[in-house]
Amino acid sequence: MAEIGQEDNCSPLEVESANNHERAERRKNKIKRRLLKEAARADKRGVCYLSRIPPRMDPLRLRQILSQYGEVQRIYLAPEDPEATGRRKQAGGFRGQEFSEGWVEFTRKTVAKRVADMLNGEQIGGKKRSTFYYDIWNIKYLSKFKWDDLTEEIAYKNAIREQKLALEISAAKRERDFYLSKVDKSRALSSIEERIKKKQKVQQELGTNSEQPADQQGPKVIRQFPQTKPVANNKEDIKPRLSKDILAGVFGGSA
Repeated sequence: MAEIGQEDNCSPLEVESANNHERAERRKNKIKRRLLKEAARADKRGVCYLSRIPPRMDPLRLRQILSQYGEVQRIYLAPEDPEATGRRKQAGGFRGQEFSEGWVEFTRKTVAKRVADMLNGEQIGGKKRSTFYYDIWNIKYLSKFKWDDLTEEIAYKNAIREQKLALEISAAKRERDFYLSKVDKSRALSSIEERIKKKQKVQQELGTNSEQPADQQGPKVIRQFPQTKPVANNKEDIKPRLSKDILAGVFGGSA
């Protein structure tokens, strides 16, 4: 009875907020249970590594082939190096997308291990008209390897590639700025030389040179500034002299 009385005393806004809170908690618990189930399923999954992807093999065809041996969850194929793609196209080879390596996630670890043991080193086979009929599987089961490890590695490689690209772009910008500064200096020097040449040409046409004869030059102006005259340095005035009376007394006494 007391609880009913308390609910009756609550305002409609408080009741609605309480209901919203309960719905949010149920939603959180539902998401948490779903994530726990997904984590449990991920622990049961196994990943296989393909060190070589046959030419013209794409994720769709690879899924069709490997799905015959077990349920496949996710596939990731690393694109070929752009330089190798350019060389292949220049040589007249296949102009489509090629892949260098790949990872395949199976629903169960036992299936992934069995597929790797069964197919590694074997011929792909299939229809003889297939382009990769004679190719050999290069597949290995990765023990204790999760798909999250692959995504972290891919993100790390992308970050390194972006950092390297940023450094290359900054170096290219510095080279461009240095080149433009040299071009501006060269243009400025060229314009100065052109002005000097034009001035000399005008002077030659008028019959005047930069150096005029002495009789045509204006009067030379000599500026004088007041200076203190130095004191004469006479050795005779500085040298001490003996009195004549003293000399006469000295020599007279000796006589």
